[in-house]
Formats: sequence, structure tokens, C-alpha cells
Amino acid sequence: MAHAAALGPPEPAGPIRVEHDRRRRQFTVRLNGCHDKAVLLYEYVGKRIVDLQHTEVPDAYRGRGIAKHLAKAALDFVVEEDLKAHLTCWYIQKYVKENPLPQYLEHLQP
Repeated sequence: MAHAAALGPPEPAGPIRVEHDRRRRQFTVRLNGCHDKAVLLYEYVGKRIVDLQHTEVPDAYRGRGIAKHLAKAALDFVVEEDLKAHLTCWYIQKYVKENPLPQYLEHLQP
């Protein structure tokens, strides 16, 4: 009978897939089946303005680029929906500085 060795959290199975829950206003990545997830929360603060508020990745999964996938998905959503984004979340501010794509920059609220 084989036993699974517990060597820390498992790698996310396959490519990282971001899900968008519009009703809950969040982007998520499932990390270990349904138990662990990384999340990016946003809120509408005007008719066409979203506040990208908070990104959270469980400690055990940090440093694997998961937050980058969340930030990209959220900013792509802003561009696709032709919204303006207010960046409350420090991580998304950092992501935009590191990836200053014109389509992102023109959708930022000054």
C-alpha cells in the first residue's frame, strides 16, 4: 500500500487558470482542488470605474507567479469592458509598473 508523501503544497495541476466570478466581483485561481485559492477582489466605484482592491495568495503558494496571472486577468477585463481602473492594491500597482502596456495605462484612473 503506497502512501503519499507530504512534501509541502502540491503544484497547481496544469497551467494556472484564472476564473472570473462577476457576481462576487473576484478573480480566483484554484490551487489544491477546491481547498486553497488565490483571489483578486474588485468593486465597482462608479458606473464604468472599478477599484482593484486586494490580491491574496496563500503563503505556501507565494513566489510562483500566481498573483501575476490574477493581475493580468483583472487588467485584461478592464480593457475588454472599456472600464477605468483605480489601483488600491499595491501588487497591481507594481504589476502595471513592470508591465506598462499602453492598453493598461490608458485605462487607469488618474
